Amino acid sequence: MAQDFIRIGTRSSPMALAQVARLRTELSAARPDVRSEVVDFTTSGDRWSGALSQLGGKGAFTRELDQALLAGDIDVAVHCVKDVPGDVPVARGTVFAAYLRRDSLHDALVEPGGRTLDRLPPNAVVGTSSVRRVAQLARTHPHLATRPIRGNANTRLAKLDAGEYDALLLAVSGLERIGEAGRITEVLSLETMMPAVGSGTLVLQCREDDAAVRDVLAPLGHPDTHRETEAERTLLHCLQGHCNSPIAAFARTEPDGRISLRARVFSLDGKDVVDAHEWGRHAQALGTSVAATLIRDGALEIIRAIPH
Repeated sequence: MAQDFIRIGTRSSPMALAQVARLRTELSAARPDVRSEVVDFTTSGDRWSGALSQLGGKGAFTRELDQALLAGDIDVAVHCVKDVPGDVPVARGTVFAAYLRRDSLHDALVEPGGRTLDRLPPNAVVGTSSVRRVAQLARTHPHLATRPIRGNANTRLAKLDAGEYDALLLAVSGLERIGEAGRITEVLSLETMMPAVGSGTLVLQCREDDAAVRDVLAPLGHPDTHRETEAERTLLHCLQGHCNSPIAAFARTEPDGRISLRARVFSLDGKDVVDAHEWGRHAQALGTSVAATLIRDGALEIIRAIPH
C-alpha cells in the first residue's frame, strides 16, 4: 500500500526545525503526493546543561526519537549525523533510509569585532564544548583560552552578544541553516579545524520493517554523501571512541569514483596526534583500513587515556 502521509520527528530547536523544513521541501518536490506533519521533541540532551558525558554522550540527542520511532508515534526522524553515536549500532529495528546531500564540512569563527582566529589576542576566550575543537585549537593556537558553552546555536550567539565570550566556534552548515551565516568572521580550513564525523550531513531514520516509508524517502538520498558518511562512521565504530574522544575525519568522493578518507585522533591537550589518509572504492573497507592505520600508530592508547 502506498504511503501518502508521514509524521516527521525532530528536536524542537530552531536549527532542527530548519532541517525539517529542508526535508519537507525536498519531499514535496520528489513526492508531491505525500503529506507530512512535524512532531517535535525536547530531548534529554537539550534539557541538560552539563557535560554530555554525564548523560551517556551524544545518544542524549537521539534516544527519545528512537523510542518514538519504535513505538510508532512517528514515521521518520531527522538527525545531524554528527549527533548520532558512532561507537554503537543504530537502535535495533531502525535503519538509516536516506542521507541528504551534504552541506559545508567547515567550522567557522564568529567574533563580534570581525577578527580572524590568527588575530585574536592572547587569552581571548573562545566558546566551544567540542573536545575535537578544543584539542585542535590548543594545537594550533595555544595562546587562546576555551570555555565550555551549551545550548543551541541561537542561545550561543546570544551569550556571545552578551559578552560572556570573545568568540565562538560553530559549524558553517548550522549557521547557514538558521540564517546566521552573516555572523561568520572566518571559515576555517579543514587543515586548521578538521571536522567531526558526519559534519554537514542530515540522515533520515525510519523503522526497518516500514517498506512504504523507506520507499518514500529513497529518492531523497544522495549516493556520494551516503558512501562518504558510511566510510566516516565505519572508522568511528572501529575506533570505539567515546564522547570525550577528539576524533576528526572527513571523506570526499574523487572524480574517478574513489573515496578519500582523512582522519586524526588527538589527545585532549592537542599535544599528541595520529593521522591517516587513504583512498578506496568501498566505504566500509576504507573506514576499516584507515582505523587500522590509526590504531597501529597509537590511536587506541590516546583514546583510552582520556577519562569518560
